[in-house]
Amino acid sequence: MNRWMRFLLSALLAAVAVSAAAQAVMRDAPRDVKPGLLAVSATPPVITVDGKPDRFAPGARIHDRNNMLVLTGAVAGQSLYTVYRRDSSGLVHDVWVLNEEEYAKIGGVRTGDPDGYKRLNDLLDAIWASRWLLLK
Repeated sequence: MNRWMRFLLSALLAAVAVSAAAQAVMRDAPRDVKPGLLAVSATPPVITVDGKPDRFAPGARIHDRNNMLVLTGAVAGQSLYTVYRRDSSGLVHDVWVLNEEEYAKIGGVRTGDPDGYKRLNDLLDAIWASRWLLLK
């Protein structure tokens, strides 16, 4: 009986350690993204990015503020503040949803020069870090 209790206790401690490690995973800021106002039509994959017509790539991934994947149909008819990444064919493939404050911080960054990209990445790092602290 004593051996089984030690085994169960060690298994329980291992499960707790694994779940604690999984919760401590911090969302990293993607490096090659652009900020944009994404308006999803009523019939995805048709979208507009900053007022220009565009499309989602097949298998597009939309990450909400909790880094959970959202289907394109769930955001149909909505306008979202985002940072996004394109695939090799030029279609929007990865999208991370931001709130208005985060977008305002990023929207002022010029991305035409290397310093602009560095500032954008620094701001994204700060945003993801602040979200991680809120989840603790």
